[in-house]
Amino acid sequence: MDFPSSLPPSLFTTGPLGLSDVPDVSFMCSWRDALTLPESLPQGPENAAPHVAKGLLWEPDTPGPLPLLPPGPDPWDPGVTAQDLLFRGGYQFRRQPQAVLDVTEQLSRFLWDHGDIAFAPLGKLMLENFKLEGARGRSKKKTVVSVKRLLQDLGGHQPWGCPWAYLSHRQRRFSILGGPILSTSVASLLGELLHEELALRWEQLLLDDAFTGGALAWVPGRTPRAGQLVYPAGGALDRLYFQKVSLTPGSEPRVLGGPGHIRLRGPVRQVVTRTVQGEALLAVRSDYHCALWKVSKQGQPAPVQVLQVEKGATGISLSPHLPGELAICSRSGAICLWTPQDGLRQIYKDPETLVFRDPSPWRWADFTAHPRVLTVGDRTGVKMVDTQGPPGCGLLLFRGGAEASCQKGERVLLTQYLGECGPECLYPTLHLICTQFSLYLVDERLPLVPLLKWNHGLPSAPLLARLLPPPRSGLPRPLLLAGQGGELQLLHVAGEGASTPRLAGPPQSLPSRSDSLSAFPLLEPKSQWRLQERLKAPAIGLAAAIPPSASTPVLSLFQLSAAGDIFHQRLHLQGEPGPDSPAPTASWTPQATASCSRWLKALLEVPPAPPVWAAPTFSHRRLLGCFEPQKAEGKAPEGLRTAMAKGRLLQPRDLGLLPTEERAPAPEPGPEDELSERLEAAWEGQAAAWWERQRGSGSGPGKQPKRHKRRTQLSSTFSSLSGRLDLSDAASPPPSPERTLPEARPQPPVTPPSQESTQELWARGVPSERQQTLRDYMAELPLRGDAPGAASVPSSQTSSVRATPSRQRAAVRSGSQLHWKKPRMGF
Repeated sequence: MDFPSSLPPSLFTTGPLGLSDVPDVSFMCSWRDALTLPESLPQGPENAAPHVAKGLLWEPDTPGPLPLLPPGPDPWDPGVTAQDLLFRGGYQFRRQPQAVLDVTEQLSRFLWDHGDIAFAPLGKLMLENFKLEGARGRSKKKTVVSVKRLLQDLGGHQPWGCPWAYLSHRQRRFSILGGPILSTSVASLLGELLHEELALRWEQLLLDDAFTGGALAWVPGRTPRAGQLVYPAGGALDRLYFQKVSLTPGSEPRVLGGPGHIRLRGPVRQVVTRTVQGEALLAVRSDYHCALWKVSKQGQPAPVQVLQVEKGATGISLSPHLPGELAICSRSGAICLWTPQDGLRQIYKDPETLVFRDPSPWRWADFTAHPRVLTVGDRTGVKMVDTQGPPGCGLLLFRGGAEASCQKGERVLLTQYLGECGPECLYPTLHLICTQFSLYLVDERLPLVPLLKWNHGLPSAPLLARLLPPPRSGLPRPLLLAGQGGELQLLHVAGEGASTPRLAGPPQSLPSRSDSLSAFPLLEPKSQWRLQERLKAPAIGLAAAIPPSASTPVLSLFQLSAAGDIFHQRLHLQGEPGPDSPAPTASWTPQATASCSRWLKALLEVPPAPPVWAAPTFSHRRLLGCFEPQKAEGKAPEGLRTAMAKGRLLQPRDLGLLPTEERAPAPEPGPEDELSERLEAAWEGQAAAWWERQRGSGSGPGKQPKRHKRRTQLSSTFSSLSGRLDLSDAASPPPSPERTLPEARPQPPVTPPSQESTQELWARGVPSERQQTLRDYMAELPLRGDAPGAASVPSSQTSSVRATPSRQRAAVRSGSQLHWKKPRMGF
């Protein structure tokens, strides 16, 4: 292979890497400042660098991607979240907040769900303290617990503060007996294993590297506009699907027929495809298996080889030089190469990381410009390894440190070989290295010094990258970068021939699946939350194709989520926009909204995933056991069951109760109802006029309303009363000669309330708080027949006497004896 003449030839050595006589200068950090790749001057029209457009822009047809296929029939479980593992409480006044794993809650859930596994070895140790169900007799020992009753108590126990939870004496005895054994054995044995599992789950939540490289691939078909998508689906992602798709320039991609599928033994983690010498190959990685297929022109896959990886596979790569050559990485640090001629052989193994210590077992391998040289990467760096040289030889290509101006804690997440054979390809020695902060372009001929560094700014880890062919002759090559959360960025890399690789134009952010929420109809909160959770599923696959077209180039982009959903989006290449040209805006079309509505309808028909853990239900058999043998009569049980089945409010008719009698309507207020008139006037806003009207009717024309004088002495009250009584006696007619005793006289007729109010005119001038005292005093006086005023005792006094039995008896007794009582209180 010929290298460009612009590079100094002294940088290249002969022989295996790391074993030549030329001193190794890869550790010199001064290269970063002293060594640069010069820009070659054009020597002729064949070597001239093409003109690169500075304003490349891909305009999407819709504001977000659209679903390509209907959702699968299997429910999707998002798995464990950070809220499930973290400690719910927190320490007060913590300066630096940190995540604390809640081991106690996880251990209690494990003991509750898998009690047979946790407590089975302890059964024999505690056998003498338990009485089984079949054993007869009653033990008087306090150290023996009945298993049957204990299980009944535990069956009705609710954790986390349920109001129905209660502790019986058997549970307390069991906790006292089993406390020393359970606290030492279960907590010490299971606690360590659980803490290790929680730490592993927490690392997976921070960075799940199982789908590094992507599980979605585009296999070209017979024509440039036809091909098929290869992707996993199903609840466990264990079925590999082959879906034929036709790409048309003026419309959305069309799905041709139903997909074919292959059932695998484990979940699919990575799908790689490559066409070498006209032969399409397909490689698939699972957790512990790797497989290779050969795809025919008709799109039918034929199996070639299946390999088993005992320690777990972390990555696979297909050779761009030899058809059927496959590189496999293992968690043990071993790199194996499989070829159809030589089979499987190990070419490299190192359980330690390359540069510094890192606990991650992730390993990655890819090919280089030389067919016998591979790159081996881990979290700390990338190394070039010669497969034909002795073990241990190699040269560092990238190191996470000062040479690349790496940040603190920066780790390698993905390495990819970008060199391909073609008339308009980039450097055949160019490699892409992605970290959580930056993107690097590194040349094999210039190790440790990146040719290009760019901070991508993605909020999630970039685990997917695709380099596409140029959309048109003379344009740079698009580079797609996708984060684990579904974020997409589109770059343009230029640098053909002898020019330096560089970014052509500013990077462009593409819509994600979450941006498509506005195309779906509004749902109830529970279904809306389910839709949002589905759209926010992690991205595990990325594929793209640019079919040839005579007019504007079109980019068809496909995304695969962890739920098994495939979304697609079309982007058109725009020319160089003018300074005053408005920015293009996309909108939803009726066809797009109809497609989203159909997909949503199919999604809501899929049953939701069952919860991973649910609290046990309360057992009511012991509490309601006495009511079960009794057969209730009537329609009450049937109505109650019907109301409970329908989930509606319980009505009296469901219990068989008679309808309650309707109350008689309240009497309408008459014209003399002063309170109603006042409220009605206040409601109409005429309260002031009503008050003036009441004052005028009470006082009369030309008269001032009388004010009662408060008298604090009881003697003045009775003196005024005696004067009024004398005045009434003088004006009364002479008495009749026929007089009888008060017992023999007939009772006077009952006077209406209107007359009662007129008969109490004598009480005017007496304060209201003294009127009751005056009535009580009049009730104690003897009834004299010769007194003229005795015949006209006010009915209010009679009612007051009738209301108080003791006073009534006293009045009758004093009247029957016909003698005067001795005046009291000085009267």
